[in-house]
Formats: sequence, structure tokens, C-alpha cells
Amino acid sequence: MTLPSSNHQIRTLDSVTTLDASYCGQVLVAGSHGAVYAAYLAAKGGVRGVILNDAGLGKDDAGISGLAYLDQFGVAGATIGHQSARIGDGADMMARGVIRNLNDTAGASGCAVGQSCADCAAAMLNAPGATSTPPTMTESRFMLEPGDPEVWGLDSASLILSEDEVRILICGSHGQALAGSPENALKRNVLGAVFHDAGIGIDDAGVSRLPILDQRGIPTATVAAESARIGDARSIYGDGILSKVNLTAANMGTEVGFSTKDFVSTIKASLKSTAPYIMTP
Repeated sequence: MTLPSSNHQIRTLDSVTTLDASYCGQVLVAGSHGAVYAAYLAAKGGVRGVILNDAGLGKDDAGISGLAYLDQFGVAGATIGHQSARIGDGADMMARGVIRNLNDTAGASGCAVGQSCADCAAAMLNAPGATSTPPTMTESRFMLEPGDPEVWGLDSASLILSEDEVRILICGSHGQALAGSPENALKRNVLGAVFHDAGIGIDDAGVSRLPILDQRGIPTATVAAESARIGDARSIYGDGILSKVNLTAANMGTEVGFSTKDFVSTIKASLKSTAPYIMTP
């Protein structure tokens, strides 16, 4: 067996969106879901290996779709089971995570299903490292509904802008406030938000944004993992079925079992009936 270089380290992040050049050549345990865009960011960052969260797998196995993608670039990839450690919390994944899925590159490096996250990460130190760099990929922001207020889709909550404060947002991200931190629940006070529940998971991590955003008066819901693809705002908007709503959203007339489009129309109606709120003149 080839011994890992002393320069190779295991590092943790709550989100792969905060990856920087210092992670190149390292093994990363990141709290992000295991869909393709998160895998792309890891491969683009030149990591030796990455462990992500399977987000309950969900519709079309979106929560692990990044594993095969990583194989194309020689990056070892694995996902922990969402019931073993909290999504959005790299340290918890390292401490409690259990491997549920892995790619061929990870298997060849000594990783195995059923390993602890920590043991899998250690095995990834033996991985040969990336063989190529992926072509550029971008997450998207797009209008889903015109009108007042507009409804916008964001494939990641990291894409939120100041102008979104007068919009309802449909976010491809999981519903966990990163590392459970209230300040990380949402960067802006928007008019409403829908996230993916990532299978809800251990400690109800996949829906932890909801009570936090109640405190800010933001009606918020999550869609069930099996109803829509994580990381895909269009799927959450078009296919999503609500699994959880916060008290603010419930008081505005929404409920579990609504479609995402039902949530949007109900929040719009409630906002207009309780004016004033910021609307286009």
C-alpha cells in the first residue's frame, strides 16, 4: 500500500461552497448534499477525496448523483447516511457519520460501505488524487413566476442577493442551518422560502431552518426528499410536496401535503391580504 504524504490532511467544512485553494490535494468531509454540483465544486477544488451527505437519496437518487461524476475526474467520493450524522455539519459527520455509498475510486482506495466517516476519510488519504479538472459548471438563479411578488428559483441558498428580500424563493439547498447556527439560516429576510428536507435525517437536521426563520417572521417550508431532486430548484418548484411548514407559514394558510406551487399561491394571497408589504408600485 502506498503511504499517504504527510502533506495530505483530512479537513471539514459545513458546506463545500466555502472551499478555497488551501483544500487542493486534501481529503474533505463536507456537510453538503452529494448531488452533482457539490461534487463539481469538490473536483474543481482539486481535493483528493470528498465525503458528503446522502440527503436521504431522494428523487432519482439525486443525493448521491455526484459520486459517479467524481469518478470521471479521479476523485474518491463517498456519502454518509443522513440518519447517521447531520447534513450541513462537517464536524458531526466526521464524528458520527457512517458510509452508505461510495464511488469506484473510493473503493479502490480502501473505503467501504459501513465504515465510519473518519475511517473512510483516512483511507482516502491513499487515493491517487484528481486526474483532470472538470469543465465549468454554474448553479443558476432564475425567475419562476412574474408578478408581485416575483418567485425566484435558486439552486443554492448561497446565491441569494439583496434584491431577493421582496421575493419568494425556491431553494435547491437542504433545510439545515449550517452547523445549526441561526445566523446561517438565510442571509436575507425574504417574503417566503422553500427548501429540500434532505430526508429530514438525524436530529431533524434537514428541517432545522424552519423554527429559526419563524423567529424572523419568514414563512418557510421543506419538500419531501422523495418528491423532488435536491440541488434542483426547478424540480422543487415543479414536483415538490411539502413535508414540513413552520408556524409562520401555517398561520398564513399553508400545510403539509401542499405542492410547492400551492405554498407559493397561498403565501402570495396572504401577503396581499395583510398589506402593507413591499410591492412593486
